[in-house]
Amino acid sequence: MELEIKKLIYDIDQAVELVVSFTAGKNIDNYRGDPMLRSAVERQFEIIGEALNRLKRLNPNTVTRISEHQRIISFRNILAHGYDTISNQIVWDIVENKLPQLRQDTVQLKNDFEME
Repeated sequence: MELEIKKLIYDIDQAVELVVSFTAGKNIDNYRGDPMLRSAVERQFEIIGEALNRLKRLNPNTVTRISEHQRIISFRNILAHGYDTISNQIVWDIVENKLPQLRQDTVQLKNDFEME
């Protein structure tokens, strides 16, 4: 089970780092104007939310160490099922204001599970 937990943490970490990479040096106008960027960012958020959902089922104690994990899972569901209601402003706000905390939480989990 620990191997599966580590895999999910790794998936979250990789998706977070990809969003950081994709959005580096960008602003909301770049995001609005670039459908490939929007698609890439949204896909990584879907991966993050799905990995957290699986982690929640596998080990509820571990997932609670991720700030706002339930909101992230809910956001994933909106991205996947309510794609036509997505607000670019909300996604960008999450990138700027929520992603840093998720990144920090993920780094802490990686350290605790002795992952590099």
